[in-house]
Amino acid sequence: MPGRLFLTTPEGLAPRHNIAPGQQILTLTTTGYEHMRWGIIPVGRVNARGRPVMETLINARSETLFDKSAYANTGRAVVPVNGWYEWTGEKRRKIAWRIAPKDGGFLWFAAISDVWVAPGGTNVPQVATVTCAPNADVAPIHHRMGVLLDPAYIPLWLNGSVEDVTTLMRPWPTGRLRIEEAKDVDWQGA
Repeated sequence: MPGRLFLTTPEGLAPRHNIAPGQQILTLTTTGYEHMRWGIIPVGRVNARGRPVMETLINARSETLFDKSAYANTGRAVVPVNGWYEWTGEKRRKIAWRIAPKDGGFLWFAAISDVWVAPGGTNVPQVATVTCAPNADVAPIHHRMGVLLDPAYIPLWLNGSVEDVTTLMRPWPTGRLRIEEAKDVDWQGA
């Protein structure tokens, strides 16, 4: 599951690094690119026991994406990044790991989207990334990873049926990622 993201945005927008949940991120939907808040505020959503979901949803497990009521009526989106960060170790001694495509370019996280109507009636588009089991590259540092999409399958993810997209929610092929210690990254509060 993505810990924090780093993204090179389209021309005219400054690159951003170490993006945290709650911040705006560039997201691709069926209507094009838009900025969304990373994290779905689950107002009115309930868990399997009928209790309100209280925490902000920044990731959605692929194994339960289409079963949990917390994700009901969400749309689909894609988050383009050129990598993400994960941390290992104990508090105050965490090691940051930068995970990026081995050959450069972008990775495309499968995501779900929703719109929260904030107090005062403001619409807040929001997104949560979809996660799966890690591949062999990521497993030594984290127990989950984001579902990464081959660019050819982005239209299918955005528009396909549940049956069609279920096959896309699997670990990224091993050997396509570069993982390196990121000494220039600050984990606030770790």
